Amino acid sequence: MVLHYLDYGGDLPGLVVIPGITSPAATWDFVARRLASEFHVVSLDLRGRGLSDPGEAGEHGLPTYAEDVLAVQQAAKLTRPVLLGHSLGARVATAFGVLHPDDRGPVLVIDPPLTGPGRPAYPTSLESFLETIDRARSGLGADDVRARYPHWSDEQVETRAKWVQTCTPESVRESYLNFDREDFWNYWRALQPPACLIYGELSPMYVELSNISDLRDANPFAALISVANAGHMIPWDNFEGFLAALRVFLETNSDAPAGDGGT
Repeated sequence: MVLHYLDYGGDLPGLVVIPGITSPAATWDFVARRLASEFHVVSLDLRGRGLSDPGEAGEHGLPTYAEDVLAVQQAAKLTRPVLLGHSLGARVATAFGVLHPDDRGPVLVIDPPLTGPGRPAYPTSLESFLETIDRARSGLGADDVRARYPHWSDEQVETRAKWVQTCTPESVRESYLNFDREDFWNYWRALQPPACLIYGELSPMYVELSNISDLRDANPFAALISVANAGHMIPWDNFEGFLAALRVFLETNSDAPAGDGGT
């Protein structure tokens, strides 16, 4: 199993970026470059995305993804790094924090799907994800990205259009179906501090105030931070607001070992 990651180097505290369901590591380059002066940043291609192998059917659950993160973390020689996961990657980061507590630093959970058995479905359809991949492979990706995200920079549009076509439909399909099969909330309840969930105030699954209340009740030791003027794609929607939220948490918790206190 070949797992690919981008390593930004530096003799600095480690930070591992775990992207979303159709976001290979390269799509996070603009974030990684900004953080690379403060952290030794490693950005992972989840299996079936970018230059990582897809794996076999049945190998796209949260425990398997967490094992992949551990393998990359060890390959990059990072000790208890900050974990920064977005969307699917946020669910992976949360699971990693629970399953590998001795191998983690602070956990930043960025707008995870709040799905699971008996819960509302994810607001974006599987067909939409698969169509995006298909259109990118036919050369129409940049137009699609620009139409959906008109405020993104040319670099962000072109990078996403280039790399989304590397996502394996089978990996995306199984990951998406696991949004309903795997219960994020069980991991969230068990996640020990330091941990923080950052959400976009306009994100579809977070406009319901009951969801915020439920998150706080399920894990009162984790910080919850909202980013204004941002939907699900928080760093793309409001980059400076995203960085500000990140730093508010990390400046307080970067040196805190997991399990030593809440926020």
